[in-house]
Amino acid sequence: MVGRFGTTLLKPSNSIEDAIPSIGEIGLNHFAPYLINRISARWNADLQEALKPFDLTTAKMRTLAVLSITPGMTANDLALHTITEQSTMSRTLDAMEEQELVKSRPRKGDLRVREVYLTDKGRQLFAQFWPLMYKRYTEVFSGVSEAEYETFITVLHKMLQNVNQV
Repeated sequence: MVGRFGTTLLKPSNSIEDAIPSIGEIGLNHFAPYLINRISARWNADLQEALKPFDLTTAKMRTLAVLSITPGMTANDLALHTITEQSTMSRTLDAMEEQELVKSRPRKGDLRVREVYLTDKGRQLFAQFWPLMYKRYTEVFSGVSEAEYETFITVLHKMLQNVNQV
């Protein structure tokens, strides 16, 4: 019998090398990083398809979503929260300013720092796209009870805390 880290529960090991299972022993369907990647890839592919009629990229959509919740973020903060490389975020924000979806302005007290805000046009575009995104979100969690969802969120937060400590 194999546990969540692949260690054989019935056989004690004599060395650390014996304790490290192969990916085959764990199995892809029990290897959480693989499952997370599959779900993320499918989510992103579905969203990219849905974004086409709105002339949005994934980075732009994520930026609209984050700024709809937390206005006035810096490019660095946006890169972190949208899971985007800093250089990609800078180009994305330039393009979004040209499209008049966002505006940036110097931070009061520190003119070197620029804060980014949604424009009315950006807010309206996100409002048009959000129902499609929310529909997909509800489909992904179809059949998952509220208790299961709360447990899932708790586990994800613990995992996020663990990866941030590395």
